[in-house]
Amino acid sequence: MWVVSALVIVYFVGLLLHGDGANPFVDVWLCGLTQWGPVVVFFVAAWRTHFARRDVLLAAAAVTVSAVADTYYSLFMDDSGYLVFPSLADIGYLMFYPLMLAAVVVLVRRQVRGFSWSVLLDGAVGSLGAAAVLAAILSPVLEDAIKGPTPVATAVAVAYPFFDLLLVAVITGIAAAPTLDIGPRWLFLFFGLGMLTVADVAYALLENADQYSVGNPLDAVWALGLALMALWVDGSGRNTDTSCRRQRETPPLSVPAGAVVAGLGLLVLGTQITVSVLAVVLATATVGLAALPLAFRQRLLRRESLTDELTGLPNRRALKAEAETRFKVGSGSPLTRRRSALMLLDLDRFKEVNDSLGHDAGDTLLVQVSTRLSRSLGAGDFLARLGGDEFAIILQGSGEEDALAVARKLRAALAAPFTLENIALQTSASMGIALFPDQGQNLGELLRRADMAMYEAKTTHSGHHVFKQADDSHGEVRLRTLEELRVALLDDQLVVHYQPKINLKTGHVTGVEALVRWNHPSRGLLLPEEFLILVEESGQMAALTRIVLEKALDQAQLWQTHDRAMTVAVNLSSSSFVDIDLPERIAAMIDARQLSASTLILEITEDFLMADRERARTILTRLREGGVQIAIDDFGTGYSSLSYLRDLPIDEIKLDQSFVLPMGQDPRAAALVASTIDLAHSLGLRMVAEGVENSAAYDELVRYGCDHAQGFFMSGPVPAAELDNWIANQRVEDIDDLVQVNNAGASTTGL
Repeated sequence: MWVVSALVIVYFVGLLLHGDGANPFVDVWLCGLTQWGPVVVFFVAAWRTHFARRDVLLAAAAVTVSAVADTYYSLFMDDSGYLVFPSLADIGYLMFYPLMLAAVVVLVRRQVRGFSWSVLLDGAVGSLGAAAVLAAILSPVLEDAIKGPTPVATAVAVAYPFFDLLLVAVITGIAAAPTLDIGPRWLFLFFGLGMLTVADVAYALLENADQYSVGNPLDAVWALGLALMALWVDGSGRNTDTSCRRQRETPPLSVPAGAVVAGLGLLVLGTQITVSVLAVVLATATVGLAALPLAFRQRLLRRESLTDELTGLPNRRALKAEAETRFKVGSGSPLTRRRSALMLLDLDRFKEVNDSLGHDAGDTLLVQVSTRLSRSLGAGDFLARLGGDEFAIILQGSGEEDALAVARKLRAALAAPFTLENIALQTSASMGIALFPDQGQNLGELLRRADMAMYEAKTTHSGHHVFKQADDSHGEVRLRTLEELRVALLDDQLVVHYQPKINLKTGHVTGVEALVRWNHPSRGLLLPEEFLILVEESGQMAALTRIVLEKALDQAQLWQTHDRAMTVAVNLSSSSFVDIDLPERIAAMIDARQLSASTLILEITEDFLMADRERARTILTRLREGGVQIAIDDFGTGYSSLSYLRDLPIDEIKLDQSFVLPMGQDPRAAALVASTIDLAHSLGLRMVAEGVENSAAYDELVRYGCDHAQGFFMSGPVPAAELDNWIANQRVEDIDDLVQVNNAGASTTGL
């Protein structure tokens, strides 16, 4: 892009310096380079996107045929810069327009389906108004073109202003749709197309007045337009993560209002001077389209105000209006409507879909979810999308048992995999239910209690929950805990405990897993399951992860200072990988403590690997190239293909405790453990068994050749000082004596 930009500047200076007439160096070589440079940029961008972006491919084809045509013109023009009209060059010049228009259509087509009628109407008004103005400007050119010496010459001459009209109409129509999101650098594309149109119009007017010649500084405007388009496609090819797109902010109705004023001005002007018939027709269509019956437009706008733009479902405003009718209580409180239930539904871990696959995939998931929910509800039920991944459902004539039956039906409907960007994704939902009129007599009360019930369902992983009076206090506890969490992150209330990993060949402690705890000022030491869900929901996982990493690496540095170097494993949630600079941040933490990068092991779950294989490969490869080790946590609990073990840079597998615990009583579980250990070793990976809670399991793992083990049989997670004492005073040969030191119980997990 730097080369292309420099060529445009040099070309413009050359045009200014050499004066009138054709100059071989400037008008052939420099001009050719300014045409072919953008072609290279376009095809590099197409290669970057694996030739999967049709808009990029069509745009690349458009600039290529234009460059071919320009090269032909430069090679075969005479000394004065003239080439017989029409020529083969005109074929390439004219092909540029339909190819470029097709690229723009492909770019916006996917979103047009979701546009409201008012947005489409405003876009059409803006397009017609801009075309009317351009038709008036090009009136002399059109009249001269129609008088061509041959039918072919006439057709070609008319085609140029016709395509310019289309191009201006499309650009203006898109500018009139402020909600259209077509990615970063969109301004470069449309300013580039605008520059090409300006150059075409100026050329046509100069040519019509017999004042144009090759070498005119106007030639540089075409080169500038192509360079701006190359800037667009370069950014588009580099940035395929739709999550960083930003919506354009165009003042509402500014473009259509300007178009109407321009159309009216042309009609008035037509009464004083001669204006082309085409311009008058387009101006009339502009004013007519803008003047649709106000009642129709008002009804249209009202309907749109009650509709969710993405899914087409009723929105929060529509829910409020519906609730006023359904949850109506008359004087003296006699019910004028039958009993009902309000269900609040929230998708589990939806944020991870957005973070891993992008907001486009998240939007697609929401549309598919809304379709399944609609099909699963009865004719009298009311479904609305409140925003984000939250839906509300009014179940008409429903008591508690009926509502629970519907909840089970909806969960079953959502259990089947969704297909997003060729990835089969399973999701689930948490549902809270509040009953009318027993648990609330208006929408506000019912929503508040359904939200408390939904949180209870999410916390207990039960899937659905009907509001109970005890949930009211839970809601207050939740809000208070959220505020206390913010304070905890700032006041250093988080501590890290360490669970040793025993090398089963030597019996020595070679590493630890760092597990976070919250040293709550009034509730004591809280385990991860008591607060991690709130951390994730409140968007504070990045801050918590940074704190745990810093504390764990500080401890690793302290152990290294005392000649007790050990690896430290830290769990990362999938939301942590949203930060594209994560590998660099971790590398900086390690370097600041003068540790070897291999000291740190990052533990991730199969869910993240399966959600977006390519994203996982990119991030893990960068981490692995920096020397950080990668482990798969809770291996065997996900429904996934084992191919990722082959494809991704992984060092270690941690077998979930659900396989280790039943080994002594279940031969099939033991066989699975043995075969998984063999699989890991055949792939050159280490195997760590979690949840070792008795000597029988420990001995079996040694016999199967497992590399490392951790669990309450050896030691639970303890503060670093206690772990140091344990390592100093205990020998693995005396491991049986440690059972009484550690309380029996399920091994804790978490970050």
